[in-house]
Amino acid sequence: MTTTPVRTSRRTVLRGAAAGAGSLLLPSLARPAFAAEEFPSQTINVVTHAGPGGGTDITTRMMMLRGRREFGQDLVVVNKRGGSGSAALMYTNSQPRDGYTVMTITQSHIFQIIQKKVPLGIDDLVGIARATDDPTVISVNANSKIKTLEDLIAASKDAKGGLKWGTTFAGGADHVGIHNFAKAAGGIPYTIVPFKGGGDIVTNLVGGNVDVALLNYAEGESQFTAGEIRGVASLSEEPIAALEGVPTARDKGIDALASTVRGFAVLSGVPEDRMARLEAGMLKAMKHSVYQNYLTTSGMPLSSVAGREVWNKQIRRIHDESRTALTELGML
Repeated sequence: MTTTPVRTSRRTVLRGAAAGAGSLLLPSLARPAFAAEEFPSQTINVVTHAGPGGGTDITTRMMMLRGRREFGQDLVVVNKRGGSGSAALMYTNSQPRDGYTVMTITQSHIFQIIQKKVPLGIDDLVGIARATDDPTVISVNANSKIKTLEDLIAASKDAKGGLKWGTTFAGGADHVGIHNFAKAAGGIPYTIVPFKGGGDIVTNLVGGNVDVALLNYAEGESQFTAGEIRGVASLSEEPIAALEGVPTARDKGIDALASTVRGFAVLSGVPEDRMARLEAGMLKAMKHSVYQNYLTTSGMPLSSVAGREVWNKQIRRIHDESRTALTELGML
């Protein structure tokens, strides 16, 4: 159900100034009234691109559980589905840049900007706080002869067209992650086999229909635990605690990172003090045990929660690496 956002009309304050007796009267200066009012003083609308029950929707609502207390105001989800994030971006672009409209973004929103599906550039997107950073794992069937990253690279070179990688769809975040890893590993060949979602990829990996897949740990947790699939290396900065003995690609000298991220952002133009207030409130809400338990039970690291500096650097890295990858794949 789409929730109608709450918004007061934009007002202006006229300010006159005189420079003493006999001076010229300076023209009145008009500026938005929200520059002086206490923030927040009304409902904050959080725009999502996914329907109720999806990962983005759940992440948003989990933040809001404590966020309402931290801000002393209601937070309302506004669903704007369509275009893999473009509808959400277009809606947000139509609203005042006053801090009362926030987005929950994923890689998909960044891809819409890269592909020029919206009249926005990456500099228009300003991260407020990262909510999830779910690292991916290069995974194989437990019966595979591939046991190490060195084995995988050798097998990729030996197989005609490279190994078959399960992925979601051509040109998506998984495809870009695979491409960037293959390039960092010396340009090894690969073939993608698209499926509808992570569950289908895991099923086909267990069934031996694909050789390898790039999975979030939570997607294959049951199969990892049951010993049906095996992690070869994680594309994360730190090893994944639940996968004991599985190194990072960086540990093996391959500089490749890939994760599924969600976080909160606004469009440029929101006053700095309001962005700082949004950041502080969201970080405090997500560092509460309610949200931390959500991360833990979902198989995501507690380090997922991060502030503007870390989040904006990651947004820029995702943008730059994805734009390069899509260009190399002939998709731009």
